[in-house]
Amino acid sequence: MPVSRRPLEWVSPLVIATALKDETDPLALVAGADDPDRHGGRWSYVAIEPYQVDVVERADDGALFDALRSDRWSNGPCVGLLSYDAGARVATGARAPIWPDLILARYRAWLAFDHAKQIVWACGWGEDEASAQQTSDHAAMWHKRRAHGYLPAPPSDQFTPEAPDQDYCDAVADVVRRIGEGELFQANIARAWSGTLRPQTEPFDVFARLAGRGAAYGACWRIGDHAVVSNSPELFLSFDQQQRRIEARPIKGTRPRYADPVSDRSAAEDLLTSEKDRAENLMIVDLMRNDLGRVAEVGSVRVDDLWGLESHPTVHHLTSVVVATTSPQVTWPDVLEATFPAGSITGAPKHQAMKVIAALEPPRGAWCGTLFASGLGEAGVTSASVLIRSAFFQRYGQGWQWRTLAGAGITADSDPQAELEETDAKIRALADALCLRTVGAAD
Repeated sequence: MPVSRRPLEWVSPLVIATALKDETDPLALVAGADDPDRHGGRWSYVAIEPYQVDVVERADDGALFDALRSDRWSNGPCVGLLSYDAGARVATGARAPIWPDLILARYRAWLAFDHAKQIVWACGWGEDEASAQQTSDHAAMWHKRRAHGYLPAPPSDQFTPEAPDQDYCDAVADVVRRIGEGELFQANIARAWSGTLRPQTEPFDVFARLAGRGAAYGACWRIGDHAVVSNSPELFLSFDQQQRRIEARPIKGTRPRYADPVSDRSAAEDLLTSEKDRAENLMIVDLMRNDLGRVAEVGSVRVDDLWGLESHPTVHHLTSVVVATTSPQVTWPDVLEATFPAGSITGAPKHQAMKVIAALEPPRGAWCGTLFASGLGEAGVTSASVLIRSAFFQRYGQGWQWRTLAGAGITADSDPQAELEETDAKIRALADALCLRTVGAAD
């Protein structure tokens, strides 16, 4: 079915998203949290009022990807969230459910923001050209609704750890022991925080407070009684079905940012030259090469960039780029099934790492799952982020409960206290957005 696109003058996606935040099931996928030149990302999308929604609380093995292959979802643009626990179940077995396995939504109308060309496109999808144009005209009306300067107060009074720091250090030490005994090479181990939002506040308030320190894959999506706010810097996958091109950008290796330029440069140099972090990154690059190889043409998988430095508002990261060309018949659900969950947030070997994670952590829910948008920019193009630096909200009565996590890649050389401090650095921006309670000592 056709998509109609109509160009409009440039305006910040955050300005439109803020104006629409109280509408039905609002979606805001914001590149760089409106700062793409600094933090990457070209396209942002804003939409409201999905006409088709599926919330799959629990799916049998394979059914998650079959849902994406179905006629209901394979034809036309859609947005989806696939939980980590759903993907890990093949290794961990059934665990206590804390989040739906899969959420899918289709919006007939949306605004697409091209940050590179400074153009906004009013987009509409319909059964024919006339209906597609009608829905794009509807999206164009949203372009006139603007809300500037929205900066709410911290919406939560709590940032409560779910376990003592020592429990996390003990878990890290246990993984180091397992590595020494030959059980695995690396595992990503996380710790969690939780709380509630104050009355009359909402998940979008957290997203608005992240705007000045946003990452490439910022998102705020509310569907019914569930919401996610993401400040993720990590691209899980992009897939262009027409060009048959896959790109993955795994992140492994972290240092905190510092206000002092000399200290900050020193931290970046230390990361770039760290044998431990380079080895951690390389293991995941090899894992991603293997995963992509399941759907790629023989000989097409390659590493375009190894150990590149990415600097974000609170942390430096080592990021690598792995690309591949798929076989002609491969679709987006095939790519997702071959690679999910992401190697950067599981470990190596992936199957065993997920077992170890389950032995040491409570269920993760959606954290470290993926949020993807398919067909909102170009037809046949899907972009999926890794849901790190993300908080997940569930409505209870008239309020919202939230939960978030941060993890670190554990290798044979890991020091438990250093890994604890790494999780502090990673969660700091989200903690400040939630309640202005700074986590950890790094500045």
